[in-house]
Amino acid sequence: MKMEFKAVFLPRTKSHLPAQHDLTEDEIDTALDAYRRMYKAIKAEKLKEEDKDLLRKAFELALLAHAPQRRKSGEPYIMHPIEVSRICVVEFGLGPTAAIAALLHDVAEDTNVDLEDITAEFNPKISEIVEGLTKLGSINTLAEKHGIESPQAENFKKVLLTISKDVRVVLIKMADRLHNMRTLGSMPRHKQIKIAYETTFIYAPLAHRLGFYVLKTELEDLCMSITDPEQYIFVEKKLKETAGERNDYIEAFKLPIEKRLKEEGYKARVFGRVKSIASITNKLKKKAIPLEEIYDLFAIRVVLDVNKEKEKSACWNAYSIVTDHYTPVPERLKDWISTSKSNGYESLHTTVMGPKGRFVEVQIRSERMDELSEMGVAAHWKYKGVNSQETAFEEWLNKAREVLENPSNSAIDFLNDFKANLFAEEIYVFTPKGEMRFLPKGATGLDFAFEVHTELGFRCKAVKVDQKIVPLSYELKSGDQIQIITANNQKPSEDWLKFVKTSKARNKIRLALREEKMQQSSFGKEAIERKFKSLKITFEENIDALVKFYNCNTRHDLYYQVYLGDIELDEIKLLRYENGRLFPEKVDTTAKANLIIEPIVAKKIVPNKTGKPRILIEGEDSTSMTYTFSECCNPVMGDDIFAFISTQSGMKIHRTTCANAEYLQATYAHRVKKAEWQNSDNETFIADLLITGMDDMGVVQRLSEIVTNKLKLNMKAFSMSGDQGHFEGKISVQIHSKDELNKLIGELKKMQEVNSVVRLDNQ
Repeated sequence: MKMEFKAVFLPRTKSHLPAQHDLTEDEIDTALDAYRRMYKAIKAEKLKEEDKDLLRKAFELALLAHAPQRRKSGEPYIMHPIEVSRICVVEFGLGPTAAIAALLHDVAEDTNVDLEDITAEFNPKISEIVEGLTKLGSINTLAEKHGIESPQAENFKKVLLTISKDVRVVLIKMADRLHNMRTLGSMPRHKQIKIAYETTFIYAPLAHRLGFYVLKTELEDLCMSITDPEQYIFVEKKLKETAGERNDYIEAFKLPIEKRLKEEGYKARVFGRVKSIASITNKLKKKAIPLEEIYDLFAIRVVLDVNKEKEKSACWNAYSIVTDHYTPVPERLKDWISTSKSNGYESLHTTVMGPKGRFVEVQIRSERMDELSEMGVAAHWKYKGVNSQETAFEEWLNKAREVLENPSNSAIDFLNDFKANLFAEEIYVFTPKGEMRFLPKGATGLDFAFEVHTELGFRCKAVKVDQKIVPLSYELKSGDQIQIITANNQKPSEDWLKFVKTSKARNKIRLALREEKMQQSSFGKEAIERKFKSLKITFEENIDALVKFYNCNTRHDLYYQVYLGDIELDEIKLLRYENGRLFPEKVDTTAKANLIIEPIVAKKIVPNKTGKPRILIEGEDSTSMTYTFSECCNPVMGDDIFAFISTQSGMKIHRTTCANAEYLQATYAHRVKKAEWQNSDNETFIADLLITGMDDMGVVQRLSEIVTNKLKLNMKAFSMSGDQGHFEGKISVQIHSKDELNKLIGELKKMQEVNSVVRLDNQ
């Protein structure tokens, strides 16, 4: 509906607000104070008179529109857009246009104000950004009404499409998500998990891709505190316990470096920065060692205050100073100053042997590089024209547009392509002329060919890496120089799709194969037409009967199978046809038995449990429901769980920390159901543990003693291998609950020979 807007200039009484606004005078004052703090944070040089008027108008419109609404916490809804606007200004360093759009970002979607109202009152740029921020409607409603496979993927696609128009749309969306993550406490647990997994699946990687380290790390830590609270609390507690010792070590390490830098005439900041809890947890899982044995919990950062033209030489001088005092590990030197990352990240990284025999990571950069590495594209405009990030970001946007502009079969295919190609780790390679190209890690020589030119990819016959012939599927490494050998008679094959990594290569190959298949299908169609003509059967009236008989999905599938020879046209004579009409049945029953396609029998799913524990699904008893426990994560009583309705194997129960949880929760959230355990002491589960440690005489006996005699548990399986003083063992134990499992893990860790005990998923 069209809204008649009237400026009311910072209303202090309810008379200016809708009758059912339910805001107190104190709440209005609180909103006004929050708005003023945000307003004052905008740098004066960025504010024009027009911006001042538009900011005031945006606040007043948002206050009026959101007046009847409250958040789950009970707080007036207006506080959310004000806080999003503040994050954009204070934490992201954006200007008044972003602040205005942030104030309005939910108005067009959640109130009776529409985009036409905003277009009438604000300039085209603000209207364009607000329109880009307007999300899809109700996820579940869309799924039901329009048969959308994944409304989440559709929504993400819409968000990502805005990247190529105005990156501020994405940054405001990130600020919106950041505030929602910071205030998730009032939401039900199952909704917290869904939102957290959406964030880790798309928003945290997007922050990383945009070079926004500060945002990425906060989002990852906030998400982990929800999806894996036990591990989060464990690492957080350990970091607090070791803070004093760590700070003393950092002070001792940096003292000689600071002294030398000062003597050399450099103005610099040298400090230690603790790595994020999510990053430390990933390292713990990857290395499978106790936290106490991870020394690189922090990195030392040397930040030099120098002019742009002196940055490179100053950073290398600082590197020389560091390595004069501490022995470097040569293979750990990373030079991202001479060659910046594709998101514009610039820094020198090295690892040195510090005091007490500890490896220490050292990052060396300028103040400009530091701000860009922390704030990424949010700092893009501040250094416009003077930083390599500008070029790198534009190059990345060009790649993003390529993915965005390619039509995909589904939003899920689109999202998977986007993540695989634009969020992945990268390598850099060289053309025969020395031109550098960035590709996702795992990319092949064939990917490189398509990256250079589509026709080069189509005609790629062989690949040379550093003058040696390698397979087309050879995975490239940073520094490789590639030469593509072509042949005019070469064309894409189905096998290529098995190993190409980039969406550009995959989409081009699919398109070429589709076109070739259509041409081949036309030959099959012509063959059927000739056969029908010889049997005096009309084509249009009878072709669908043939499609049905051969269990083909479409006519084109039938034509293609005829072309391939999978369907013999002489078989048509065995079908019944009368008066020019064809019937999908056989006269010769023997021939029919030979020709019928046998249905594929679905593999029976055997749940990894010894009984069927009672579970509440969406608060209802599941006794009458059919469900199985997912074998990928083996839930046990007490685990945080959710139910997922799969299309092929019914309802599955997963742990919230399952390796597949992020993808399922983020991509198919409309199929995720809240699940809770009902108390039961009679049910048992199978849990698998991986144990590593020092191979010693009697270690197996001591392990068995703890499991069977001390804790009275039934060991269902046990295997162990030892080599050169190290052992690795896997045990399967029958338990009643997670508490019982945690007690077992704790007892095993007390063994002197044991290094680590990890619960296994069946990945």
